[in-house]
Amino acid sequence: MLERLNSESLAHLPEDVESPAYDRSRVTPGIVHLGIGAFHRAHQAVLTDLAMAASGDLSWGIVGVSMRSPATRDALTPQDGLYTLALRDAGPDGQAREQLRVVGSVLRIVVAEEDPQAVLERIASPQTRIVSLTVTEKGYSHEPSTGHLRWDDPDIAHDLANPVRPRSTIGMLVYGLALRRERSLPPLTLLSCDNLHANGDTLRSLVLAFALRVDVGLTAWIDNHCTFPNSMVDRIVPGTQDEDRAHVARRLGFEDAWPVVGEPFLNWVIEDKFAAGRPAWDAAGASFVRNAAPYERLKLRMVNAPHSAFAYLGSMLGLRTNSEAAATPALRRYVDDMMRLELGPTLRGIPESGLEEYRLRFLARVANPALPHRTRQVAMDGSQKVPQRLLAAIRDRMQRGDDFGRLALAVAAWLHYLRGYDELGNAYSIQDPLAGALAKLLARADVAATASSPAQAAHRRATVVAGFRPVFGDLGRKPAFVDALALHLERLRTFGVLGALEALERDAVPVPEGSVQPMPAA
Repeated sequence: MLERLNSESLAHLPEDVESPAYDRSRVTPGIVHLGIGAFHRAHQAVLTDLAMAASGDLSWGIVGVSMRSPATRDALTPQDGLYTLALRDAGPDGQAREQLRVVGSVLRIVVAEEDPQAVLERIASPQTRIVSLTVTEKGYSHEPSTGHLRWDDPDIAHDLANPVRPRSTIGMLVYGLALRRERSLPPLTLLSCDNLHANGDTLRSLVLAFALRVDVGLTAWIDNHCTFPNSMVDRIVPGTQDEDRAHVARRLGFEDAWPVVGEPFLNWVIEDKFAAGRPAWDAAGASFVRNAAPYERLKLRMVNAPHSAFAYLGSMLGLRTNSEAAATPALRRYVDDMMRLELGPTLRGIPESGLEEYRLRFLARVANPALPHRTRQVAMDGSQKVPQRLLAAIRDRMQRGDDFGRLALAVAAWLHYLRGYDELGNAYSIQDPLAGALAKLLARADVAATASSPAQAAHRRATVVAGFRPVFGDLGRKPAFVDALALHLERLRTFGVLGALEALERDAVPVPEGSVQPMPAA
């Protein structure tokens, strides 16, 4: 049995393992982070660790908040908050390589579901100057197609009636800010790091909408004093597996109950709008800008959208990881063409050479054999992801009269994935906050198709599905979108993934490599 990683272990780590270059006993908490999962610990927490080492300002320790599960708290508390980040890729010779770093910025972790008052008190602490979030898209209790707060969300309804025991992210923030105002404490910065369109602006609108139901004066205080920077984070972070724990333990010589695995590539762009200071994240590799929108749009369209396409189509083929999907020639050609011919042209103002570099780099990243990113992990919560990753680009292309057949196939692939079994007959559960509503939707669509003539069945099925406004908004009233969705849904049902891709290739007129001209309509 190996000893557990903890503060005393730092002096005994192998020489090739990096560790905090500062005195952890002097670190004080300045950040409260909601959603302390692997993604946060692979970017913000490690950059905070590096920033404190670079600047000597040790007032930016992190108090992590697990919204529901105590698992992260239980794993890291015996380790004094320490954990290992393993960055993996393949070298020029194709051999896997790895760099380990023990991260020291996390000081303690609390579980919101067990003690919501402790979270409110921490938000209202005089030491706290930033509250950051990685609660995933579904953690914002909003409608994906509109961005509006869902007042029928059970947690939101609960929080309006129970201000001392909030359950939702938004309720927790608002009641924590209310305590700060009551105590005449300075305002702070609320920093969303989630994959949301205009994540800071979205968070601000949701917080203000909830606060307006609580106290008009609080709404004005938040609006006038707190800041909500938009940000964009790009790093692939698969879920940690038992073999990762065993491998890290062998290299460390200590047991780490919850290491994090990621790729070396990291791009974190943040609007420099902070109400009470910030860590020197720029010294650790982050970029501060006046407007994060172009960076966010680039990432959503040239990373998140193709990532989802690989995940849904790869899952239906029975592929376990996105790297396996990227190694499937038909899938790779399809995603490459989607990026080059349909997504890239929506990013006006970016030179073609820059888009080509970004596209090729993404394809290399997703194919990283040292970082198996499970297709079903990426496929989770599609109702929250599809509107901004795929439907927004479809709207742009429809507005200009451009073809969107490849994007429509990706949307159809999500709906096909929701059946709950792949082409090999393997069943899986659907993890989505709207899973129940989506299951009923698909059942209604099947009934409508069965009741229609054979010639109209596919179109009727697509009409019912596209009418689901929480995801599709007004697209269900756009004949061109419904027609494209009907075509690709039927091809997936009839021919399977590879057959649907082959049919799409037959539809297309060849376009020279590097061209960004739109394809003719299928």
